[in-house]
Amino acid sequence: MARRRKGEAVHGWLVVDKPVGIGSTDVVSKARWALRARKAGHAGTLDPLASGALAVAFGEATKTVPYVMDGAKRYTFTVGWGRATTTDDLEGETLHESDARPTATEIEAALPAFRGDIEQVPPVFSAIKVDGARAYDLARAGERPELAPRRLHVPALDLVSVEEDAATFAFTCGKGGYVRSIARDLGAALGCHGHVTMLRRLSTGPFDVADGVAWDVFDAVRAGEASVTLLPVAAALAPLPRFDLTADEARRLRNGNPVEARGAVPPYGAPCWAALDGEPVAVGTAKGGMVHPSRVFVFEP
Repeated sequence: MARRRKGEAVHGWLVVDKPVGIGSTDVVSKARWALRARKAGHAGTLDPLASGALAVAFGEATKTVPYVMDGAKRYTFTVGWGRATTTDDLEGETLHESDARPTATEIEAALPAFRGDIEQVPPVFSAIKVDGARAYDLARAGERPELAPRRLHVPALDLVSVEEDAATFAFTCGKGGYVRSIARDLGAALGCHGHVTMLRRLSTGPFDVADGVAWDVFDAVRAGEASVTLLPVAAALAPLPRFDLTADEARRLRNGNPVEARGAVPPYGAPCWAALDGEPVAVGTAKGGMVHPSRVFVFEP
C-alpha cells in the first residue's frame, strides 16, 4: 500500500514581505503550515537582519525557483560608516574603526567602480563552500577563509540620502550579489570602513514586495479567518520565451521528447518554456529549433 503524502497539493507562488528578525526558512515553514501545503521552498535567502520580498514556491512552482534566482534583484540599504565588522553588518564584532566620514561628493565619485560588470568577494559569513565546508561555519570556528572573487553584474547603484554617520543607496544586481560586500568594499574605497545597518529587498526576479503579504497573516489563514491568493506557477517564467503546444506536443514533452519551437527561436541553449492552454507543461532549452525538456510539470490532485 502506497504511503499517503502529508499535506495538500498546493501549486503557485506567494510573495511574503519578510520582517526583520525572521529567517527565510522560518517564513517558508510558516507559509507551508498556513496553507497545509505538501511542498514549499524559497527563491533566494534573506538574512534575519533584512526585510522585504521573499518569493515562496509551492508544489510544482519549486521547479521554477532557479529561473527566479537568475533574475535581477532590487534593494535599498544603509551603510554605517566608521566600522568594519566580521559579518559586514551591524551584528558582527568590530574589526576596524575610523573617525573619517565621506561627503556626498566623495561617495558619488566612488560609485562608478561598483557599477557594470565587477568582481566581488563574498562575505566571510556566507554559504560559499571552501574545501567542502560552508564559509560561515569556518568563520564561526574562528577561521577567516579566503574566498575567490566572483563576477557580478550591477545595472544600478545610486546614492539616495546622506546622514552624519551613514548613507542609503538603491541597488540592482544580478545573481550572486552580496549587499554586505558592497558596503564593505565601498567603505574601504572611501577610507572610512562600512557595514550594513539596514537592508530591504524590493524585488526578486518578476516578484515585487508591493505584491507581498505580511508575515502575521499566516495564523489567520491557518484558522480559516483569512485567505491569500497564489500567483500562478507560470509567473516565474514570464521573462523567458514561451511556446504554445498542441495536446499531442504536450504529451510528447511530458514523455521527455523534444518538440519543434515554432515562431521566434531563442539562441541555442537558451532557457524557454512550453504551455498548453496557458498552463506550463515543461521548461527546457532551445536546441536546433527544438525545445528539449529539462523539467516537466505534473499538477497532481
